[in-house]
Amino acid sequence: MAQRLCILTVHAHPDDESSKGPGTIARYAAEGVRTVLVCCTGGEAGEILNPAADTEEARTDLPAVRERELDAAVAVIGYHALYKLGYRDSGMPGTEANAHPDSFARADLDEATGRLVRIVRAERPQVLVIYPSTDGRGHPDHIRVHEVGALAFERAGDPTWYPDAGAPWEPAKLYYTGVFSPGRMRVQHDWMLAQGEESPWNERVRELMDQPDRTTARVDVGDYLDVGRAALRAHATQVPTTGPWFRVPVEVMRELYPWEDYELARSRVDVPIDEIEDDLFAGLRAPVAPG
Repeated sequence: MAQRLCILTVHAHPDDESSKGPGTIARYAAEGVRTVLVCCTGGEAGEILNPAADTEEARTDLPAVRERELDAAVAVIGYHALYKLGYRDSGMPGTEANAHPDSFARADLDEATGRLVRIVRAERPQVLVIYPSTDGRGHPDHIRVHEVGALAFERAGDPTWYPDAGAPWEPAKLYYTGVFSPGRMRVQHDWMLAQGEESPWNERVRELMDQPDRTTARVDVGDYLDVGRAALRAHATQVPTTGPWFRVPVEVMRELYPWEDYELARSRVDVPIDEIEDDLFAGLRAPVAPG
């Protein structure tokens, strides 16, 4: 029997899964691929960024509200499984949240990696998706996702690591999501200027447009762009519906840039891979029988 295809994505906070690759997951879920989300923190250090969601409950118990928002977004995207790694949101450097002993950034690296390895071995994904070493903002939890995820990719298949965490399983490919994509940012920026609007990406475009494009894979999610926006809206406390994510209409983005971008960080696939992949499972799918 052919091994089922599975993709496992690791995200830092509730809402990250809806801003980084939701269309990819929705597409693969629709194709029958098993889709798994690991959320490392509860988003306790988040702020209420949407005045319409500034309720008494949100002010007094934001973690519970964000947990419900996460569950709703997961259902919208179509993830088959959600695991919560159990750490506290680390906030930004210098904040009280960052000094909390239960924060993800202060977790023992081997212990945190072991938690993720247990999930990887249980789910047996061929593709593991994490963040690059920096997200441009230096968020400690995003950096920690990179550290823990990269170690889990190496250790999950090694029986000498975490022998009580299940049978070893070696993912075949490791990707980064949230990589800088000048193409995507540029088309949104230019479209807004063409409409006579002020672009919210003015500063970022000026800062980043000269940086190299690290994209090595583009997944066509044109049919699932609306899923990503619906998932973002599920995080009502974090995502104002007037925010820049919603300014360019879906039908326009479908024409201008219908892709989600990734960087291939590691591959154990013993076949040539195109310079720009259009499938994160490239080299892993069973060949189609002729006729």
